[in-house]
Amino acid sequence: MIETCARGTSRRAVPPARPLVSAPPVALVTGASSGIGEATARRLLADGHVVYGAARRVDRMAALVGAGGHALALDVTDGAQMQAGVSQILDAHGRIDVLVNNAGYGSYGAVEDVPLEEARRQFEVNVFGLARLTQLVLPAMRAQRAGTVVNVSSIGGKIYTPLGAWYHATKHAVEGFSDALRLEVAPFGIRVVIVEPGAIRSEWDGIATESMMAASGSGPYADLARRTKRFMESAYERGAGSPPEVIAETISRAVASRRPKTRYVAGDQARLAIAARWLLPDRAFDAFLSSRL
Repeated sequence: MIETCARGTSRRAVPPARPLVSAPPVALVTGASSGIGEATARRLLADGHVVYGAARRVDRMAALVGAGGHALALDVTDGAQMQAGVSQILDAHGRIDVLVNNAGYGSYGAVEDVPLEEARRQFEVNVFGLARLTQLVLPAMRAQRAGTVVNVSSIGGKIYTPLGAWYHATKHAVEGFSDALRLEVAPFGIRVVIVEPGAIRSEWDGIATESMMAASGSGPYADLARRTKRFMESAYERGAGSPPEVIAETISRAVASRRPKTRYVAGDQARLAIAARWLLPDRAFDAFLSSRL
């Protein structure tokens, strides 16, 4: 670089300045204590992000912390905790570049049997927690005119299964919420990506079957519950289900892409299930599902 001096003085060459090293992108991943969230947090950390893993079970994020990440105690049904967590990240780094809304669970049981309190809780975790955390992060992303929001939905947001009405309702809601959000924030340079996992090896199926048998293991839906439980258990015993790293890789590619897809489908049986839903009329899809139980 040449330094320009006042008229009548000499010019001298000065060493070129070192290029400014941009700060690494900052990512917040919910549900990071296990499964997809844990794998995603570790993958984004390996990609060079500053990663904050958020979950209720902080002790289960010790490996992430040991690898250089950060652990946040965060319950997505607790507004004060979410506000504090986002403020902590912004105070430390001044930005949030990636939000991965992964926290969620599947509570199964017949519509007639599942208490509305449990139905509301599933919406609080799977939908309203996701929505509130997104609200808290968007102002910073708007200010920096960049950011990526990844909402982990499910093939359950495109299809349906018996005894999963409330779970499917939450995932269908995430799909519609994400589509509308994408249009709203695009003018500010913010991307919204939906990830639709298929069968993933995690704690999900155990929680779903346990809740299903507790709600509908006796009474008029008991036979359907037992058949559904056997189907889910036998599927996983045969080794079905992809490792959560498959979804972590998908999220990593979406975040790194200059123009990510609006939707990514990944994981065991995911494309087949969605294709069957689109190709088959409702009654035919009903029969297809019933034949598998």
